[in-house]
Amino acid sequence: MALEIAFIEVAPARHSEFELAVRRAVAEVLSKAVGFKDFQLHKGIERPNTYTFHIQWETLEDHTVGFREGPLFPQWRAIIGEFFAKPPVVEHWDSLGWNS
Repeated sequence: MALEIAFIEVAPARHSEFELAVRRAVAEVLSKAVGFKDFQLHKGIERPNTYTFHIQWETLEDHTVGFREGPLFPQWRAIIGEFFAKPPVVEHWDSLGWNS
């Protein structure tokens, strides 16, 4: 399993619109992607204009090849891309397999 964490900065006046657009993009696009497992949206406390997406994928390639290079990615960006104050920072993470 691969965890994608994306950091997105959004202009303060657009938070509500962005959150609605993300909900739509997940329901209409991301949920159809091969290997997609789960999505969580987080909003910064110290940096309230910064959001994070936590997206679980079956494999890293499901995100980097199947989704990013496939037909769903342009649809995803068309819904949420206009809200980005700057390009997102995207990183991938592995679970160590234990919880506290």
